[in-house]
This record gives sequence, C-alpha cells and structure tokens, in this order.
Amino acid sequence: MSNGGNPAALLPLLIFMAVMIGIGFYVRQVQARGFGRNFVQQYFIGNHDLGGFVLAMTTVATYSSVSSFVGGPGMAWQIGFGWIYMAVVQVTAIFLVLGIFGKRVALLSRKFDAVTVVDIIRERFQSDGLASLAAFIIVLFFCATMTAQFVGGAKLFAAVTGYSYEMGLLLFGLAVVVYTTVGGFRAVALTDTCCALIMMVGIVLLLYYVLAAGGGYENLMVNLHSNHPEMFEPLSNGHMPVGLYLTQWILVGICTIALPQSVVRGISYKDTASLHKAMLIGTVVVGFMNIGINFTGILAHGVLTGDLASYGGVDNIIPRTIVTVMPPALVGLAIIGPLAASISTISGLLIVASSAIIKDVYLHHQHKQGKEPGTKQLRLLSMLATAVIGVVVFVIALTPPSLIWIINMFAFGGLETAFFWMLLLGLFWRRANKLGALLSMGGGTVVYCLTQGMGFKVMGLHQITIGITASLLFFLIGTYLGKPQDEKVLAEFFPHREN
Repeated sequence: MSNGGNPAALLPLLIFMAVMIGIGFYVRQVQARGFGRNFVQQYFIGNHDLGGFVLAMTTVATYSSVSSFVGGPGMAWQIGFGWIYMAVVQVTAIFLVLGIFGKRVALLSRKFDAVTVVDIIRERFQSDGLASLAAFIIVLFFCATMTAQFVGGAKLFAAVTGYSYEMGLLLFGLAVVVYTTVGGFRAVALTDTCCALIMMVGIVLLLYYVLAAGGGYENLMVNLHSNHPEMFEPLSNGHMPVGLYLTQWILVGICTIALPQSVVRGISYKDTASLHKAMLIGTVVVGFMNIGINFTGILAHGVLTGDLASYGGVDNIIPRTIVTVMPPALVGLAIIGPLAASISTISGLLIVASSAIIKDVYLHHQHKQGKEPGTKQLRLLSMLATAVIGVVVFVIALTPPSLIWIINMFAFGGLETAFFWMLLLGLFWRRANKLGALLSMGGGTVVYCLTQGMGFKVMGLHQITIGITASLLFFLIGTYLGKPQDEKVLAEFFPHREN
C-alpha cells in the first residue's frame, strides 16, 4: 500500500466486491438442489432461464471492458467528436449479435442439448478436431483479454485511489475469480447486471462533476470550439483518417457479432419475448454508455488543459479527471464503474473458457469412451478449471505487460478472425463444410497472428482486415474442394430447405 491512499475511495470498492462475492454464494445456495443431472447446464449457461433485462445487461457488461471507460474516452479527449463518430458503430453490436445469432443458437442448443458455442460447431461440422481447435483458440485469446482487463483495472485503481497496483489486483482480481468459480454462469449474469447499472451511474456522476468543474456545458463547448476547432471535424485534422474509421468499424463493430462470449448468451435466454426485450434494452444501454463516456472524455478537455504528454498518455486521462473534478468521498463510487466493466468482462470470459475445457474437451472425451462422470466430480472439476484459469491470469497480471489496449485489440481480432465466417456461414449457408471451417479457423488465425507479429499492414489498416479476408478465402476454398456435409446433418440445421 502506498502512503497516499484514500480510505474514502477504498470503502465503496470493498462493499461492491463483497456484494459480488455474496451474489456468487447466494446463487450457489439457491441452485444447490438442482445440481443433479442438469449441473452442466446450470453452471455454464444458467439452465436456459435468463429474462430479457438480465440477458441484455450481461451481454452489455461482457461486451464493455475497462478500455471502454479508460482508453476510449482518453482517445476522445485527444481527438474529439471524430472518435465518437467512429465508436458509435458499437451501439448496434448487441442488437446484431442477438438478432442474427440469438434465436438460431437457442433453437440449435435445445435441439442438440448444447451448452456452448463449440457444441454447436461440433454438431454442424461433425468434427472433434475442429471443436478442439475452437476450444483452444477461445482459451488462448480469452486469457490475453482477461490479462488486459486485470492489468487495466488494477492500474486504474492505483491511479485513482493512491493505493498500490498489487492491492488493486488482489482486491478485485480475487473477488471476480471467487464469485465466478462459486456461482457459475448465473452468478456471472446477475453480477454483470449489477456491474452494468453501476457503469451507468458512474458515467452520470463523472459527467455531472466535469460539467460543474468546467463551468457548464455551454462554457465548455465555447472554449473547446475556440481552442480546438479541429475536434469538431470528423477527420479531426488528420488524427482520424478514413482508414481508422474502416478498421474500427470492423474490429469493434461488425465482427463483434461472432465473439463466442456474446454468441453464447443466445443459448441462455428463456423465451423469444426475453430475446426481443434484451435486444432493445441492450441497444439503448450500449448507446448511453458508449456515447456518454466518450462525450465526457471530450468535455474533460475543459478541465485538463495540458498536453497529452503531461498526463502520461490517453489511459491516464479519465483517472486524472476523476481525481481532479470529484470530491474525495465520491472517488470510490466513480471508479466502481470502470472496474465493474473490467470484472464483468473477466467473469464472462472466465466461465466460457472454463466451459471450453470441461464441457467441450473433457466431458466430450469421457462420453466418447462411454463414461459418465458423476455430478460431484463435474462440479469439482468445473470449479477447479474456472479457478485455475483465473489464478493463472491473475499471476500473469502481477508483472503487467505494457500496451494493454494493444493486447486487448489483438485478442479481439484473433477471436473475430477465427469465428466470424465459421459461425456466420456455418449456421446460415447450407454448403459450408468441415474442410472450409478448419481452413478458415486455423489458416485465418495463423495469418492474423503472423501479420500482427511482423507488424505487416495493408494500406495502414489494422491486421483484422487481413485476418478476416484470409479467413473468408480459406473458407471458400475448403468449401468448394472438400466433401459436402452429410445430408442428415444438414436436415437438422436446415429443416425447411429442400435437400
């Protein structure tokens, strides 16, 4: 602990983390009587029982991350309204992922008793190798994303409260591992709901105090227009080139519809009415949070008037703003929002990564050998896998890598390259086959990682453009060269189409 810590900022965080852990144990207790033959469904997808509001909030919270509340508004502070024009594409993400995949994966999951996205992939392409590759890619890129969330959250904690990075990591890192391990998917969904609500409260609080510190909205906008007129331009005097718009619309907009952590939400909802409700609520909430926090970042320019170097980079803009404009007694409440974004993302990824290991690999292997693990054994292994993954990422985060946002975007792009075409074409194109899916996932991911490692770009665009293009080409090549899928399988997936 550093000597300059703010105890008033620490207390709300301690209460918040205690509530999160309490929810985990509460869910565990409530579901204890149902841990029989439905344990896997209960632990990994909440037994297909999420209502519209909770579904919306857990999807929003998993989609949002600490970068959405730190790096994003920091870039808005630097660039201006061009950043909002670019980032606003994210408003459509929840509507699209639930609208395109929600009902489709829900019907398929009930037909095949599927618990994970990998279950559906295995049934569609009849390939254990493809399913194992998908599980491996999920765990690999999820660990990278979770590391970025752990590090980003702990750095934010240290910058705002004055306590050490290690203390912040210990405080919220272990809390999220504990409640996710104990309560499973339903605990994740309920805590995500709390986190999403806290995020919105945090945005409103910060916006209010930024406006107050800057002399009101009109004064802030007049000063901004006088001193930085370029911030009102879509291209921001060259700081927001058209290529960046295109890249970000692909990376954090269109292709996010196929992220496994979002698609799996479609397996968990209760009925169609809940799905439609979630699509509407989720879109409104994402719009409010996305536009609200980035707009607050722009307005913060009237409070933090120095140059970017004096604040140590874009990631320090929001922490510095919180400390500058808010009363010390409310700093703890303000920081809960960004930390909630961090832990909700971690918990959502953690439960999907755990399901990839236990359900998609271990349990499937046991069933192939004619074995049926007991409920007690499954419960122990599931909780153990969740805990081990969480602890491993936690330990990695103790020695934080630099450039966290780059790691986060790298993982985002890797998952999108691997799953976008395979899920989109696999679930909606009858001709898609196993070879196409294997080449697309394996080849596309390798190309993406190689171009990232070498720093190779086309026309200065992010490597996601290369990954997605290569993945599509591999899919088409494999589809036209490989054997067609079995007609019985196709009849299950496309029952209303003629053979």
